[in-house]
Formats: sequence, structure tokens, C-alpha cells
Amino acid sequence: MNSLLPFGSTDDSFDDRGEFVPCHLPDPGPFLADCEVLAHESHVRVHEWTREAFEVRGVYDATFGYNLARLNLDARHPDAGIRYARADGELRAEFTPTTAFCPQAETLAVAAFRAWNDRGDGASTPSPPEGIDRVRVRVAPMHRDADAINDRLRALE
Repeated sequence: MNSLLPFGSTDDSFDDRGEFVPCHLPDPGPFLADCEVLAHESHVRVHEWTREAFEVRGVYDATFGYNLARLNLDARHPDAGIRYARADGELRAEFTPTTAFCPQAETLAVAAFRAWNDRGDGASTPSPPEGIDRVRVRVAPMHRDADAINDRLRALE
């Protein structure tokens, strides 16, 4: 077994990078309603940028021990991950944690917001795909603290 894989996982547990597998992603939630939800190549392109930005900024899920972007590829959690949509020159991202009581949801969502929106702290974050000026982030309403977390994310905007 590859020692770099999260505990209890195998290569078969993950989709290939560059692959769009909708049955292994959460359904788009209300934050993405009335927007152009990304799929196929556009989803993959934004998600690859996400993976790179999270790697530079250290956005890691402590429970699974991997870059948070890898959650989208983890077939063991088909209802968790990040969905994206475009609306008026901005990217919207909705993070669905693996459980309604995920204690890391706020920390991960805020870290993702900061990684995507490069706060000028000297880190060399990869440039976003063309047409993305900012990223707005929300946690899916299935999380028990979604309202409070989303209030904090709105304040960060």
C-alpha cells in the first residue's frame, strides 16, 4: 500500500485527477442555484487550480490527511466535496462536508476562501482560470452550523 495514501484507502478509492465523476460529488446546493454550475472540463479546470492553491496554502483535511480538493475524488464520500458555479464574473464554491457535525467545516471553508482569494501574504498562489476575479464560499446547509459559518464567510467577503 502506498504510504502517502490516507489511512484505510487504496488507489481504487479515488477517481483519477482530471476526471469528472458527478456520482462522486455532492449535488449543487442553494448557493449555486440560478448560476452556471460547472461540469466536465470547466469543473476539472477550476478544480485543478483549487488543488494547486490548496497545496500552496496548506488546506488539508486533518481527518483524512489529504489536500481538501482530493475529497472530490474520494469515492468513499460521494455526497461530500466542493461544487462550483459561475455568476457575474465570480466563482461560487459550495463545500459539503462528510458529516453534518464535521468539526473542521468552518476552518476548512475559511482556509479555502483565503487560498482562493489570495490575501497578499506573500504565498505564491497559482493564477485563477480566466474570468475568475473572486471566489465566494459557502458551506452546504446540511451542516448543523452552516448559518453561522456562512455568516462568517459573508463577513470575509
